[in-house]
Amino acid sequence: MDSFEWISLIIILLTILGVALGSYPVLRMNRTTIALVGATSLIVIGAISLENAIQAIDFDTIILLFSIMVININFMLSGFFNLITSQILKLAKTPQRLLALIIFVSGLLSALFLNDTIVLVFTPIVLNITTVLKRNPIPYLMALATAANVGSAATIIGNPQNILIGTASEIPFTDFALALAPVSIVGIVIIWLVISYIYKKEFKKIAFEKLPDEKIRLLRPLLYKSIAAAIVMLGSFLLGFSIPVTALGAASLLLITRRIKPERVFREIDWSLLVFFIGLFIVTKTLDYIGVSQILKGFMTLNTGNQIVDLSIISIILSNLISNVPAVLVLRPMVDTFTNPQFAWLTMAMATTFAGNLTLLGSVANLIVAESAKKGGVKLTFAEYLKAGIPITILTTIFGVLFLIFQAG
Repeated sequence: MDSFEWISLIIILLTILGVALGSYPVLRMNRTTIALVGATSLIVIGAISLENAIQAIDFDTIILLFSIMVININFMLSGFFNLITSQILKLAKTPQRLLALIIFVSGLLSALFLNDTIVLVFTPIVLNITTVLKRNPIPYLMALATAANVGSAATIIGNPQNILIGTASEIPFTDFALALAPVSIVGIVIIWLVISYIYKKEFKKIAFEKLPDEKIRLLRPLLYKSIAAAIVMLGSFLLGFSIPVTALGAASLLLITRRIKPERVFREIDWSLLVFFIGLFIVTKTLDYIGVSQILKGFMTLNTGNQIVDLSIISIILSNLISNVPAVLVLRPMVDTFTNPQFAWLTMAMATTFAGNLTLLGSVANLIVAESAKKGGVKLTFAEYLKAGIPITILTTIFGVLFLIFQAG
């Protein structure tokens, strides 16, 4: 590598480091601005041309992510998530049942919607429920975060890294779900067992004396329309239609309305996440132009004798060093080394998602839960999270690896 390539590599490393840390000391920069400034710097110095930078952006991923956001927001505005909450309160008769409901609901909804959206909506709800019922909120918050991560691995639309993998791999929606949904289901059970064991005192066999009577306000026309759009979208996925185009079509249908102002929907969209993705696409693509991707291929193997095991371990380590979305972008060159590339993508989806449960900093969903809880006066510490995070990550990943090896034959 010449001096120019070294300068480019330093910019890329500083960008990825900033993304991993979430900010730079003194500077008021978040992950989005760091990724954008890093990408811009590489374009300015000529490490990647503007034309190639634009080509590096995976617009299928951006379109799919945007579309799922629009659909999620319409569900939120319709009162759908409040309706789910009221049903949880009606069914939860004991602490064990409340835990099971939170795990099941957050896991299931995260497979159908973005996991970040689910934890953003449900963290205040869990805090409210545990306060009214006079329960320790920590086990339930842990359940929410970990189940949202594990559940999101089941489908292409469950989390940002899966959206990226789904569009890059072109794996059919059904094939993806058949491969990873069983892993997520078993993972949900593992979470219930681990948290029940670690917080045994919280889950003694007692019945709640009184449950709050929640009054919910539903915008029924919007709710029915959102459900219909989601059913049509999922049905189209199963029939093999283009995932980004189908999602955009469903989102567009929901934007045809006389009731909700467009500004109200667009105000809720996480524009910074879209910009974050765009910046990362450009930054990681530059690795190809300066020849680093080929060098990385030589280092990204552990020689355990099984490619799925190798990629899973590397994915977990890298995801916790630089976060899961950047990890997927950096690991993409490894796909070519697999005899069956489809299993490389599936392994990456499973491992980078489950890796998010290892530490409090492992996924954006975890951070959302911690920050939202903090605003509600509950502190979920790094050390407290590790109690359940470590065993959940180890057990779910082991099962995921074994299941994928079995499928690969």
